Amino acid sequence: MQFNEIVEKLKQGQSGVIDFNIKKNPVILTAASLEKAKENDISFLDNHSQLKLKSLIKTSKASALLLPAYDDFIIEIVKQISVDWILLKEPKIAFAETLEFLYPSEIEKEGIHKSAVIGKNVKIGPEVSIGANVYIGDNTEIGAGSIVHAGVVIYKEVRIGAKNLIHANSVIHSGSTLGDECVINANAVIGGEGFGFVPTSKGWKKMPQVGIVILKNKVEVGSGSTIDRPSVGETIIGEDTKIDNLVQIGHGVTIGKGCAMAAQVGIAGGAQIGDLVILAGQVGVSNRVKIGDRVIASSKTGIVSNIESGKVVSGFPAIPNKLWLRCSANFKKLPEIAKAIRQLNSRNSR
Repeated sequence: MQFNEIVEKLKQGQSGVIDFNIKKNPVILTAASLEKAKENDISFLDNHSQLKLKSLIKTSKASALLLPAYDDFIIEIVKQISVDWILLKEPKIAFAETLEFLYPSEIEKEGIHKSAVIGKNVKIGPEVSIGANVYIGDNTEIGAGSIVHAGVVIYKEVRIGAKNLIHANSVIHSGSTLGDECVINANAVIGGEGFGFVPTSKGWKKMPQVGIVILKNKVEVGSGSTIDRPSVGETIIGEDTKIDNLVQIGHGVTIGKGCAMAAQVGIAGGAQIGDLVILAGQVGVSNRVKIGDRVIASSKTGIVSNIESGKVVSGFPAIPNKLWLRCSANFKKLPEIAKAIRQLNSRNSR
């Protein structure tokens, strides 16, 4: 792809092209980091890149660069280099869009593999691809343009919207509903039984889990992640929420729009999470906790009580992030502090 073609495409995107300079108009074949870029590669710098990384612009062998538009240091450099460049409001978004141009998704061949097992009264929309050894239960619906890869199991009475991508060996249990343009990665389980057991004098009594799971439009679920159905009612994942690998979402949880949850997050049953919430890796959320909109929790945070909207929290139990940073800075000093306290107590006891 010629560089000028990329410029024109980015003008139509979300990255905000401010200025560009086409000197050689190179053919762009691949994308790479600044350190490893070579001829016919395109690379980028984020708005928050460190000075050391910015300095690599001078020596990078990339044929073209996507750069922040409001960085005086970078603008001064680009005046001196011969590399083609674009200045953007959001260069990281531009890089994501450019990757889509250079590496378009492969469209699976339309049709149904002969080894697929399809139940009664199954409705399959046009241009649906169903891979080898897929099982689809009775009364299930799959919307137009969806792709179901090999080994997927879809139980009865599942509703799957249009343009969904369901990767190999994932499982979607009965009654589950997927909106449009969802991505379910390999080995994920949607709608498995919630962890419901009642203690009795004779041991644990299993609570039947007869509820359902609902994924709204554009939800993505990572490999090995699980979203449990409740005993009654619904587990709901809001539109455009992104879930990383190995995330556990318990029965009856409600998650809002545009949330992001990194690997190994665990959310206990009945928790309610607002819109645009970010949970970093290994965050734990207790049952029935309410988390407001736009909350950010850093890695390994333990949320055991309600969090107001807009808060940034860390630690276990969760406290404001700035307080956590001050506390953690003093952890390594605790032995000396304890020693000083003992010495003071010894003096005072004389």
